[in-house]
Amino acid sequence: QVQLVESGGGLVQAGGSLRLSCAASEDTFSRFGMAWFRQAPGKEREFVAAIKWSGTSTNYADSVKGRFTLSRDNAKNTVYLQMNSLKPEDTAVYYCAASSSRYYGVQTGLYNYWGQGTQVTVSS
Repeated sequence: QVQLVESGGGLVQAGGSLRLSCAASEDTFSRFGMAWFRQAPGKEREFVAAIKWSGTSTNYADSVKGRFTLSRDNAKNTVYLQMNSLKPEDTAVYYCAASSSRYYGVQTGLYNYWGQGTQVTVSS
């Protein structure tokens, strides 16, 4: 059973930056597609970004393109979400997800491991 542990959330002013990390418990991480989703109060969980197992390809939601950067370090079993130019509408609980089938798209149902989530709050 793969365990994912997110960290790096917090409170930041609009225009600021945060870096989220997601550490996986197994070395098989290097073969997984990885993604971040977020869920704001009263809203459905939505796709943020995803990265191929090799790190050579990424996908981003239109709402974060140009502001967020997703990367991974397979030697450390960790993915990183660098979030710049944060806006109040980025406020949400951010979840890390892993797909053992190497999927790295937008569908929540194709990720079979999830972290507990980390809160990101952006004040105006």
